[in-house]
Amino acid sequence: MLVTDVFRRGALMLCWTRLCVALQVSHGQKLTPAHQPTMTGDHRTSSSTETGDVLEITNVEHILPPTRTSPHIHGPCFVHDVFAALSECAENDGELTNSSLTLFGICTDSDNSSGSVLLELANGMIRNQGHGLEVLHPGEVLLAEGDERGTLKLTFDLQRSPLLKLKPVLLLAFQSPPTGANLDVKFSSHSLHPNTQSVCISGETQYILLTGRASEDNVHQRWGISVETKSPDMRQSLKDILIGGKSARQFSVASLLLFSGETGTESRLYKHVAGSSGAHSQTPSFLCELKRFLGGVMPQGQPESPSLGLDSLRSLPPLTLGLSSSETLLAGLINSTASTVFYFSSPLSEARGGELALSPALLEELRQRLEQTVLPVMKVIAEEEVDHRAAVQLGRLQELSAFAENEPAAGDVTGESQYRAFLLLKALQTVVRAYETQRGLRATRGDHDSPERGNVCTLKSLTVSLNRHLVGPNTANINNCHGSCSFPLVNTQNHGLLLQSHIERGNANERPPCCVPVAYEALDVVSFEKGTYLSIQPDVVATECGCR
Repeated sequence: MLVTDVFRRGALMLCWTRLCVALQVSHGQKLTPAHQPTMTGDHRTSSSTETGDVLEITNVEHILPPTRTSPHIHGPCFVHDVFAALSECAENDGELTNSSLTLFGICTDSDNSSGSVLLELANGMIRNQGHGLEVLHPGEVLLAEGDERGTLKLTFDLQRSPLLKLKPVLLLAFQSPPTGANLDVKFSSHSLHPNTQSVCISGETQYILLTGRASEDNVHQRWGISVETKSPDMRQSLKDILIGGKSARQFSVASLLLFSGETGTESRLYKHVAGSSGAHSQTPSFLCELKRFLGGVMPQGQPESPSLGLDSLRSLPPLTLGLSSSETLLAGLINSTASTVFYFSSPLSEARGGELALSPALLEELRQRLEQTVLPVMKVIAEEEVDHRAAVQLGRLQELSAFAENEPAAGDVTGESQYRAFLLLKALQTVVRAYETQRGLRATRGDHDSPERGNVCTLKSLTVSLNRHLVGPNTANINNCHGSCSFPLVNTQNHGLLLQSHIERGNANERPPCCVPVAYEALDVVSFEKGTYLSIQPDVVATECGCR
């Protein structure tokens, strides 16, 4: 009888446990087996880890849904930015600077080989002019809390690839700069070589490099990596960095595996073609380089200001920028100083190279405008607090947009160079305009702050942040009007004069004249879809104030 009761209670407990697990899974949470079959298309493959065939039931509450990584997880230029950062590491006479070590989370006093690996990758980028590195994207990444000590467990699912026979370098990229105190972090796994590697994370750290162990066989793999801080009181800070905050439900760090050398494989690779020559389109690389340049050189938006979209703005019908564009349109755009925003609605890696066929006279006008605009931009780079790499990036953009003097035929690569030169001119004009406006408003503010003028109605700078669907710039200076409207009224109308007189004679219930914008300029938006289009969005930038 006793044996029967024990059996029944055990069976009841087993059923209850399975029911709880089923309820947890039904609410979108995932149990991670240490050895489980993985479905890839119509094929079933097995994965193996260092922990054997044991079902790991970790703290299910903190297991995040699987996140499938892609080169666009941080935007369309993610992989290009990684390669550009690697290239820049070796531009200091082949030696790593402290800023490069910090950027990649390498401890300056560390005894591991991460520094030499970074230098090897960077020198390879320089030596091969952007070639020689191949990338494998993990199929999915899981993050869970591993044990009572607060250790986090990262699991990377790697589909079979001949690349895994090479020595892989696992690169992790932060979605946004880490905040808070500096962290000393330890990564441990049998999939890493050496098994334990140290990383130092600060506010300037953007990437982490971990050296992996080459595989002997071309098989599906699942890497399990334990992550913990050397200081127990920093565990929550580490967790916040990896999942983007206490309430976040996604892994906020992108991952790539980098490999040196050419393999000829047709697996999921990203071939870096920036700086290469030939008839194929260089537009995606140009746009990514333009994105980095504008992000580093343009004045930044207001601190903590939310990002604003462009979709809700009124816009004139879009105009095509290409071989069919009229000379009148192109001439007007080349000589215009209106600010331009570059916008994409699809991945930039899929952007097609546009072409222009400018007449010899207009081609010469474009060349002269570019030469005239580069000089003040170089002055901005030298005098303002901008990204120190801006001059190098501008040089790359000039190389990618250099064009021949002869008029191109349709399909000629020179036509694409003209197209890129035109985009570069509009971008540089936007940079110059932003700083001229900033300086002019500074001078105006100083004049109006004088005791003689007082707090009169005047134009002041207002820089707003734009959303991430941008090549750049990421901000727009739309200005705003501030100050008092009292006699003598500024830039007013008869209505304002009579209204102010009426109020001053004791009629205080009426709305007094307000300091508001009375004149505007348009914002040009160049969008990249299956083609390139220009949209003019009127009345965006306030240029004049009045009392109305």
